[in-house]
Amino acid sequence: MKVVLGSDHAGVELKHDLLGYLGELGYETVNVGVDKSEPPVDYPDYAEKVAAEIRDGNAERGILICGSGVGASVAANKIVGIRAGLTHDVYSAHQGVEHDNMNVLVLGSRVIGTQTARELAHAFLNAQFTGEERHLRRLSKVKILEEKCNQ
Repeated sequence: MKVVLGSDHAGVELKHDLLGYLGELGYETVNVGVDKSEPPVDYPDYAEKVAAEIRDGNAERGILICGSGVGASVAANKIVGIRAGLTHDVYSAHQGVEHDNMNVLVLGSRVIGTQTARELAHAFLNAQFTGEERHLRRLSKVKILEEKCNQ
């Protein structure tokens, strides 16, 4: 599986750790930046870059990191076709994929540590959407909302 990772300045260190960790696990990774903690940059720019890689078929899933994870999550979810989830626990990381077909994991580098981030990434990337009728029905409603709000 090809995974795209992006971060603002606050998430650089955690992103680099995850790039190495995922590489060790055999994932092909794409780094869309940023690669330095200075100067500060804006998380919406990197949410857009992660989303573009997924939308264009260059990656199947993405991991997006900012300080709290909140801003990056808000930005990513404005992009058509992106289902981003901010998670702090393993259950949400895999359940978000299994039930909601989440395609971007959002992490807060100032909220969780490296080991937790690795566990969340592992759970997220190993999960599969169940495709159950109830989840398809709900995602269909989400798509309708997305289309209605983007007209």
